[in-house]
Amino acid sequence: MIELGTISIPAIDVEMGLHEGIRLTTLDLGPGHWPGTAMPGAQGNAVVAGHRVSKHQVFLRINELVVGDEIIYETDAGRFVYTVTDMQVVEPSDLWIIDQTPAYTTTLFACHPPGSTAQRYAVSATLVR
Repeated sequence: MIELGTISIPAIDVEMGLHEGIRLTTLDLGPGHWPGTAMPGAQGNAVVAGHRVSKHQVFLRINELVVGDEIIYETDAGRFVYTVTDMQVVEPSDLWIIDQTPAYTTTLFACHPPGSTAQRYAVSATLVR
């Protein structure tokens, strides 16, 4: 598996390696970057998926994030700090959450509610530095 760097979310005590891909075998290792979406720090929407209740439970507390919380990526390209701007519950078919934007954004998502695949909990954030 390709490791891209790390993702840190201080508000929910997350610090893990960030991997390329969203297959279950990848997400079992840690959060995964959706191929074809922007890389952290780049223009567009960097989309990252993670488990809530299985394996490492990296996004177990994703629903506790609030506007202004930081999401920090560290990659070979640098350190990129995003602040949370929105949280919402979406349907699994709502693939618009991975749409690319002209802005510098990131979207985190995980299954919702915990232990179910009925919906997704999505968090949006904008690059600040």
